[in-house]
Amino acid sequence: MMPLDLLMFAGLIGCILLGFPVSFSIAGVATVFAFLGWAAGQMDITLLGALGQRVFGVLTNDVLIAIPLFVLMGVVLERSRVAEELLETMGRLFGGLRGGLGVSVVLVGALLAASTGIVGATVIAMGMIALPTMLRNGYNPRLASGVVCTAGTLGQIIPPSTLLIILSDVMSNAYQQAQFEQGKFTVETISVGQTFAAALLPGLTLVGIYIVYVLARAFLVPADAPPADTSEPRPDLTAIIGAIVPPILLIVAVLGAILGGVATPSEAASVGAVGAVLMAGYRNGAPTSLILLGAAALLLLAVAAGLAPVRLQRSDVTVIGWVQGALYTGLALAGVAAILASLARMARIGMLKPALTSTMTVTAMIFATILTASIFSLVFVGLGGEERIEQILTAMPGGPTGALIFCMALVFVLGFFLDFVEITVILLPLIVPVLILMGHDPVWLAILLAINLQTSFLTPPFGFSLFYLRGAAPPEITTGHIYAGVAPFIALQLVGMAIIWLMPAIATWLPAAIF
Repeated sequence: MMPLDLLMFAGLIGCILLGFPVSFSIAGVATVFAFLGWAAGQMDITLLGALGQRVFGVLTNDVLIAIPLFVLMGVVLERSRVAEELLETMGRLFGGLRGGLGVSVVLVGALLAASTGIVGATVIAMGMIALPTMLRNGYNPRLASGVVCTAGTLGQIIPPSTLLIILSDVMSNAYQQAQFEQGKFTVETISVGQTFAAALLPGLTLVGIYIVYVLARAFLVPADAPPADTSEPRPDLTAIIGAIVPPILLIVAVLGAILGGVATPSEAASVGAVGAVLMAGYRNGAPTSLILLGAAALLLLAVAAGLAPVRLQRSDVTVIGWVQGALYTGLALAGVAAILASLARMARIGMLKPALTSTMTVTAMIFATILTASIFSLVFVGLGGEERIEQILTAMPGGPTGALIFCMALVFVLGFFLDFVEITVILLPLIVPVLILMGHDPVWLAILLAINLQTSFLTPPFGFSLFYLRGAAPPEITTGHIYAGVAPFIALQLVGMAIIWLMPAIATWLPAAIF
């Protein structure tokens, strides 16, 4: 008979494939096998007493607080028509080249990835706007579908993204666990900033690989990616700046604050959410002068408070300190006025409520999975699963390299059936500590896993990007076109993983230089 720990994992995959809600499947399977293990004498049921502490740890985790704020930032930007303006401008800029529209979609996907980080919104927006344009200009339906799907998934590897936030928390816990098992009682962790820095160059590497592929295919098979109709004039410099600069400024503000050590991930996510709200108000008719004044006031406040902080509660505050406090209060009030004006405008045009509802839905889904995964991992460990996985990996032929190849292959295969959240919070906490103990660099390992998990959005039959595009694509695009279109890009993802494997410095150089 199959051991209960392995049977438990198989049961979870079976329940998910049968269509049961993921979080209920995780909690239900864990509960059933906890009592089976107790009845069979293979598990001490009192171990479940640690569940409350685990749940409390998740809910008070400072890193995970950033998730709803980054989701809100992405949802607001998606609803403020940033994608449409970027796609139109970049299409007119590069469309006259062979493969130019495809290149435009990849570049827009990269910009949206760094500003919104929401795969579904990006794929749907590009599927509704860019895909019909590509088809009208004679693009091969398979190539067009593959480009749109793949460009949308860049939101999972280019920071900031929810995948990287969750992954950094998992890697940090696994790294500490590995340190403890080696007798090194250190507080050193893998921070979100390190993970973001490590993912930046690999993400841009993938963008370069996609662009090279599109241009090469356009050169070798001109009929697949012909030049676009050039009847529309190329955008002038003002139009290009107006479309590209605002999201780039938001990207610099968020990532710069994290990578520069100025703000924690949750603080930087707050900056991003406020910036997205102001941008949405600016684009949708809120008073322009008030929005610009408020944005400038908040920027000045952040810089001034960082360079010359003031503590008015101290007994030795000077007159200059009170003047500073009054100035900072005025700047804060100007910023709040701009934020309220933007929120009022968003509410008036019907944007605010759907944005908040979507944010709460996505956040609830992620946290429900994380919380129920705590139950699953606790029971799995109680049934001896942790020791079994360690035995399996250490017995792999090829040593540490063979174990890593096995784990990467397992994650890749599971990506055909499971979402990245389930794989990250259920499987990775079990295998990553062993891989770190075998000597693999945790930062480099995190990026390899991130690219692998990104691929799960493209692999049929349950790749989420495939579903998103299927719902947004025009009628002439079939499911077969989409599946065939993503196949070469899945291979390119594997090429990207191989490059990071062979040249680890791509992932490790930037975090080592910054942190």
